[in-house]
Amino acid sequence: MTLAAIFFIFMLVFSLNRYYSFYSSYDQGLFNQLFWNSIHGHLFQGSLSSGQSSTVLDDSQINTVSYYHLGQHFVLDFLLWLPVYALFPYGATLVVLQITLITAAGIVLFVLSRHYLPFSIAVLMTASFYGSIAVMAPIFGNFYEHCQIPLFGFSLLLALAKRRWLLFWLFVALTLGIREDTGFITFSIGVYLIVFRRYLCLGLALCLLSFSYVALVTNLIMPLFSNDNSRLYVKTFFHQYVQGDAPSTLQLLWGIITHPKELIVSLLTPFDRRVMYLLLQWLPLAFVSAISPEAWTLTGFPLLELLLQKSDKALAINIRYALSVVPGLFYGAIVWWSKHKQKFNPRFRRFWSGCITLSILLAIMTNGQGAFYFLIPDFGHPVLSVSLSRQWEHARHIQALINLIPPQASVSATAFLIPHLSNRREIIELANERLPSLMLRNDKAEAIAVDYILADLWHLQRYQVVMKLERNRLQALVSLIDQLIAQQKYRILGVQDGVVLLHKATISHPQATIDWLKLRSELIRAIL
Repeated sequence: MTLAAIFFIFMLVFSLNRYYSFYSSYDQGLFNQLFWNSIHGHLFQGSLSSGQSSTVLDDSQINTVSYYHLGQHFVLDFLLWLPVYALFPYGATLVVLQITLITAAGIVLFVLSRHYLPFSIAVLMTASFYGSIAVMAPIFGNFYEHCQIPLFGFSLLLALAKRRWLLFWLFVALTLGIREDTGFITFSIGVYLIVFRRYLCLGLALCLLSFSYVALVTNLIMPLFSNDNSRLYVKTFFHQYVQGDAPSTLQLLWGIITHPKELIVSLLTPFDRRVMYLLLQWLPLAFVSAISPEAWTLTGFPLLELLLQKSDKALAINIRYALSVVPGLFYGAIVWWSKHKQKFNPRFRRFWSGCITLSILLAIMTNGQGAFYFLIPDFGHPVLSVSLSRQWEHARHIQALINLIPPQASVSATAFLIPHLSNRREIIELANERLPSLMLRNDKAEAIAVDYILADLWHLQRYQVVMKLERNRLQALVSLIDQLIAQQKYRILGVQDGVVLLHKATISHPQATIDWLKLRSELIRAIL
């Protein structure tokens, strides 16, 4: 419990600092809006989720508030946490929930370890989990459904170890309910039951259930909401195996089977990235999982899903997808230690402790989610360095402008502001790939212009020095604001510390106009 408490407090402090100092980004707001809409009678709907749909990204349609996220990902387990969110309907609730779920997963892992191992090894196994870069780094970031995988995965394996079959099937159902592709995790467990545990009927039943669930959900149920899973996921990340605009997962499976050359290339290249990914996954376990046949079997199919993707994020150790192989890696290590307890000596214990320490340091040094922005500049570039006091000063200015926006008003905002504005029905991202984004479709199916625009130009000004995309966005936003003012569609309501608030069809505040002209001049010089 001491390890769990240390982990919980450490993660909570830095994650809440990240959230309240406006370093959380678009997806944090996307999921917060899903929860907020759900407790207000619009289950699984979100205008922000619509912004990630194929109709918006590929077909250039405008966001719609009634879009169902279930067409992208089938996240039924969110229903479990709606009562918690209903009690605390705030953006920070998801930050706390994510850390709580991971902390609870570590406690379950300890109980699971103690079923097979002595206390000393079980403690280090738990420390390995809390110190894993594949656990820490993603949890520092935005809330995602993947944070449920370790808890339900370890609980499933604990029920198996205890032979509590009712609980076993309950946690199978909960694991499948995390999202549509977690069937790969339970399928691998089914293979493990067949190969290593000699539970032939149980393993076959689990494999059949897992395959059927993935096939049924992705081919019959999700298309009832939209074809985004096919167009955005299958088509984009597995295009080397499938053709067409909206290929199904069954077509993908057949494409993989009939393209052995592409399969081998995907599995092995780029070779250095694959090796590094596995080394970082094995590191906190002192590389024991690398020599555990059980670990390879239990992680086989979720790892295969990651290896076959044409996506840079799939094999990023600090991204949420890394959590999908965590239950199998750790349980495989537990099984290995149960057969080799004699190898746990003081020398190996020191080595293992060193591996855990290194993993923690790497999780902090990667800073992929910006949790340590005040210690480590983004992308390691000194120009992006910002002190804790300076960022909090900027946050206070942002919050002052947010307070001017009514709770029910429609808003278009830049990405890092969205999480704090997402407790509303009508919100879209301002500075996306299709500038400008000022229109959305409301509950009456009417295309409307948003009431308020909030843009953090200070953030873009800093990043445009090293990122061409941010420079283009900054230029586009400055031009957009000039155009809206000239056309008298929006007026400047406030300017504070490089953050600009506009309101539709109101009279500009004289001082705000002066402040905008001054800021505009500074931005033009910075861009040039």
